[in-house]
Amino acid sequence: MNEKKIRIIKNGPYVVTGNVDLSEKIIRPEEDKSKDAKYVWEDGGEIAHEEAYALCRCGASKKHPFCDGSHSETGFDGTETASKKPYRERSELIKGRNVDLLDDGRCAGARFCYREKGDAWYLASCDDNSEKIICEAVKSASECPAGRLTALAKDGSCIEPELGPSIDITQDPENDVSGGLYVKGGIPLISADGTEYEQRNRIVLCRCGKSKIKPFCDGTHVEANFKDKCSTCS
Repeated sequence: MNEKKIRIIKNGPYVVTGNVDLSEKIIRPEEDKSKDAKYVWEDGGEIAHEEAYALCRCGASKKHPFCDGSHSETGFDGTETASKKPYRERSELIKGRNVDLLDDGRCAGARFCYREKGDAWYLASCDDNSEKIICEAVKSASECPAGRLTALAKDGSCIEPELGPSIDITQDPENDVSGGLYVKGGIPLISADGTEYEQRNRIVLCRCGKSKIKPFCDGTHVEANFKDKCSTCS
């Protein structure tokens, strides 16, 4: 079996090899107010695929999430503009009372950094140093799909969830749009120029074609009103 990896084609799709699991995940507000989360993932089901498959990057496919060659017809410019510097070099270190945060600013607009008791930045820095608040601070960072936020223990070690290699096609009915590709588990991402991006546990890749930090999602799918037309969510 081929190694699991994602290869970016110049002005074209993401070619995924290694039989990487593919499914749909839907961002839903948490309706149970006794819970600490403000948002949860709803399972939209597995998506059938071959061992190798190509995912649309331009946003114009009529066979979402898969590529149908529309990038050639639309003249898609998929130039990669995101920095390839390591995450720690790009990130601001935010010192908190309970835990520290790394923040690289790459926001995909998924909103999991918000909890009922506050957002990640507040939870890390507030005066309440109870175990409950510390746990909430860690969750608010580690559930950020884009990997923008990472919680650090006071010894400087990263606190990361264990995620198996998989790709989620995200949907955001609250904003009435389709979201990016949530890539989990450190799947290697190869640039169109052949270089490899830093392997990370959590990233979101753009699939609306409009991000200003390609190949990564910057939340522009909301402004662009991107809808993949094949969503199973309502």
